[in-house]
Amino acid sequence: MKKLILFAAITALNVVAYGQAKIALGIKGGLNFSKVDISNVTSSGKTGYHGGVFALFKFAKIGIQPEIIFSQQGSVVDLEDWDSKYVNIPIILKLYLAAGVNLQLGPQFGFLSKAELDGQDIKDLLKSSDISAALGIGWDALFRLTFDARYNLGLSNNNDDSGSETIKNQVFQISVGYKLFKFGK
Repeated sequence: MKKLILFAAITALNVVAYGQAKIALGIKGGLNFSKVDISNVTSSGKTGYHGGVFALFKFAKIGIQPEIIFSQQGSVVDLEDWDSKYVNIPIILKLYLAAGVNLQLGPQFGFLSKAELDGQDIKDLLKSSDISAALGIGWDALFRLTFDARYNLGLSNNNDDSGSETIKNQVFQISVGYKLFKFGK
């Protein structure tokens, strides 16, 4: 693993040194509007938050942005409060249009860190990982600021009991970010 990280760092520095890419490292955070979609069960949305770090590798009109995000998600299910927390790793492909506006698409890999239903631990009833498809729009603004609106559609069934209902996360996120460091032209 250390060799892979070292190789990636050396490759990234070479790309920047030859002016082929811009690299930025930053922080981001914002609001989640989430819902847990459970087959045959009525649920409604819940508001939460997310925050974390990102790296942006930009090549002309294309960017690749991996992130590590802590995300509070959940729902209200049959009048009970479903609260789950994930560490999400989206890998976003950004297509830049004009003036920093970009379209975003990519996979998101989530790892469940906590799950409760009205204060009762239900983490053992759910799968420990989640896969979602992320789709959104963003703007890399002036003064190193970024703004994103993204929808994460759950693709995997998070129910650990294969004979029961399907459980999928659905999360709409609005984020503000700040590029702490920028490298390249």
